Amino acid sequence: MQLPSTRGSRGMAVTPHALASQSALGVLREGGNAVEAMVAAAATIAVVYPHMNSIGGDGFWLIARPGEAPRGLEGCGAAAARATIAHYKDAGHAAIPFRGGMAACTVAGTVSGWDAALQYSRDALDGRLPLSRLLDDAVVYARDGAPVTPSQARCVAAKRTELEGVPGYAESFLQPGQTQAGERMVQPRLADTLMHLARRGLDDFYRGELAESFASDLAHVGSPVGLGDLHAHRAVWKTPLELTHTLGTVWNMPPPTQGLVALLILGQLDRLLKAGMDPLGADYVHACVEATKQAFLVRDRVITDPAYMDIDPQLLLEGSSLDTLTAAIDAERAMPWGAGHGPADTVWMGVIDRTGLAVSFIQSIYHEFGSGVVLARSGVNWQNRGCSFSLDPSARNPLTPGRKPFHTLIPAMARLADGRTMVYGNMGGDGQPQSQGAVFSRIAVLGMDPQAAITAPRWLLGRTWGQTSDTLKLESRFPDATVQALRARGHQVDLLAPFDETMGHAGAVIHHPSGLFEGGFDPRSDGCVAAW
Repeated sequence: MQLPSTRGSRGMAVTPHALASQSALGVLREGGNAVEAMVAAAATIAVVYPHMNSIGGDGFWLIARPGEAPRGLEGCGAAAARATIAHYKDAGHAAIPFRGGMAACTVAGTVSGWDAALQYSRDALDGRLPLSRLLDDAVVYARDGAPVTPSQARCVAAKRTELEGVPGYAESFLQPGQTQAGERMVQPRLADTLMHLARRGLDDFYRGELAESFASDLAHVGSPVGLGDLHAHRAVWKTPLELTHTLGTVWNMPPPTQGLVALLILGQLDRLLKAGMDPLGADYVHACVEATKQAFLVRDRVITDPAYMDIDPQLLLEGSSLDTLTAAIDAERAMPWGAGHGPADTVWMGVIDRTGLAVSFIQSIYHEFGSGVVLARSGVNWQNRGCSFSLDPSARNPLTPGRKPFHTLIPAMARLADGRTMVYGNMGGDGQPQSQGAVFSRIAVLGMDPQAAITAPRWLLGRTWGQTSDTLKLESRFPDATVQALRARGHQVDLLAPFDETMGHAGAVIHHPSGLFEGGFDPRSDGCVAAW
């Protein structure tokens, strides 16, 4: 599949759903900035891609004005005050369940991130578009309906048995005439909720009538999240982690996300990759996979809620630390592996406006449809991010009231020495830092254009949806010589479909020093690049 990169001169947005990309572009055309455009896209995609994200989930931002260091924004909810290990064990659980009310044990933080980002937009960026305008597309798609995507239809069919008994799920997502690709899906309760937010403000989600509605409905389904947990929540501005790369500077979010992992991979690849390498060859893939293994070992040892960490993650990105990780890699032999963390459902989106303001954003409900719980009055599907906690008090991420869960969510941004600014990212749990490594290195190191870099076959080390193996999974478009060479080096390789959604939905937008834009979307998704 040969797709050209999309180009533009006044602004660009990329998302994994075409309607969300168009929502962002519409705001840019009306004079809105990249932050405002991203809120519009985030609201739309929460409606039209519900298996991947929801306003009942979490979100993370990187925002950068030209000439300034990026700002990180953490819209991540903590575990409820009643979410204790004893509470779950007394209920007979050996682990936090993936579905149902007790899976919905953390506050949903993404709307607080929208709110904080828009406040920054008004204070520092002269943002003036009203919230009602930014949510308008989402309200219309929820009220009047939007087409079910092939991705959603496949997910609904695959997860029907697992989810149909969860409170509120069938009423929202299994209605006749709303489950097959191309059918019209309507969500009238969610439309009312979005209209309420447009009238009352986004803070109502946490400290208004909506919060009271959420608390009551969450209690009814057995969730430990209460009104006090919602009242206590605030989005938090963060200093992003920074990697000094030979070709420029790369940023990602700090813990509790795995942004450190993505930067550790790129730091090692800066030492391993050589110009002219075959982007589909065994040497390239082996280097990327082995760097991932080293980074995952660091992740599983150190990353948790930063309030509980005893090391500054930025120190792990110093040259000596990266040299040590890289030295542990055998160029001819795969290190034994078996530590995948499993699935996640997420959307990454990027926007750069004509002033050069760049936004990299990611929004998630963790597993497909999150906890599966859809709240009765609001129509909000609540996340299950809390199931990443452990009920073992000696674990790295034990369930603790007020503790933030480990997050796979990682928006990425880079400024290259040649003057280009790039926002990029990917959905998909363990696959996020791996695909970020592939997209960045193929563009910045190997010279591919963004669409070619994203379209090219990818790999995934670790577990995928519904699987328990930790093999190295390759899309079948890789040359047979690459597959055989990787197996000869000791990789346990499984081949997937040519364009397999398991690899996640990647995207990238590049702002050139000329002022022109170039972007790529993932053909594995339902998305597009929108430009003008």
